[in-house]
Formats: sequence, C-alpha cells, structure tokens
Amino acid sequence: MKLVFATNNINKIIEVQQLLPETIEIVSLESIGCFEEIPETGNTIKENAIMKANYVTQKYGYNCFADDTGLEVDALNGEPGVFSARYAGEQCSSEDNMTKLLDTLAKTTNRKAQFKTIIALNLNGRQHLFTGIAKGEITLKKIGNQGFGYDPIFKPEGYSRTFAQLSLEEKGLISHRGKATEHLIDFLKM
Repeated sequence: MKLVFATNNINKIIEVQQLLPETIEIVSLESIGCFEEIPETGNTIKENAIMKANYVTQKYGYNCFADDTGLEVDALNGEPGVFSARYAGEQCSSEDNMTKLLDTLAKTTNRKAQFKTIIALNLNGRQHLFTGIAKGEITLKKIGNQGFGYDPIFKPEGYSRTFAQLSLEEKGLISHRGKATEHLIDFLKM
C-alpha cells in the first residue's frame, strides 16, 4: 500500500517510515508534484491535520495522511499548542522556540507538559483520526542532540533522558507520533 504523507518535514517522514511495516510505503509530497506550502490555519491541532490531509486528497486525488503536533504546557494553559512550530514568531527556528519556552518557564516549578499528535487519514473516500499523547516535563536546559523541535527540553514520564537523548527506535516506542502512528497501523491492518 502506498500513502502520501502530507508533510515537507523530512524528520517526520524518517520517523514515521521507521515505524511503518514494509507493506506500507510513504510517498512524499514532492513525488506527487506538490511543492506549495499547505495551509495550516486551523485553531486546533485536529483542524490542521484535517486541513492538510484534505488539501492533498482534494487537489491531487491521493489517499493520504497528515499529522499535526503540539506541545501543551500545563503552566501555560496548554500553550504553545497549535502554535508550537511558530511559538517565537513566524520565521523562528526550533532553537528560538526552545529558548522562549525555557525563558517563559524560568520562574515556574510546574513543568508538566505533553506532546499531542493527531493524524488524519483520508482513505478511499473516508476520513479517520488517530491521537497519540506523550506526557512528561520541560527540563531546565537543553540536553541531547537527537530528534528535532522541542526534543532537547522534553523529558518523557518514566525516563531520565530527554527525547533528544533517545535513539529513533526508543523514541518511536513512546512518542506521541509513535503512538498515533501505531493506531494508524492497527487500523490499516484491519
């Protein structure tokens, strides 16, 4: 089975392809001739995932899936949430986002947070949603050099290391994206 993954983020593609069985092949946006930026103007993680999947299905006619992920911090009432990728501004980097979050939480003892991923799958004219959550806490400083995004400052529950200190395989077993992808795989096996 071939499915288009509606993302230009090579790190996400690598992470998800590693989790999928060999019977499912990810097709990139580039492979279908989609070079434009897909709109992500939803107010929620769910809306953005649906928006991206629908864009590819409606414009290109492919079965596809899209995900959206947000980091939800308790002390910030769930922020940055849907704005996680642009928390420090529209043209910001992951480093900028982490620095802003660490600065914002500098005087806060409640560092509980969770990553939430929602995958929207458009398959044969029907849409299915899958959610994955990884609970943990925000560290006091950046630790590790694996992964991407907020991984160096997120320590998952039950672990003494950040996502950025885990191998791709270790992270895949416990991450928000790994859990949502697992639900997707279980559904596709049915």
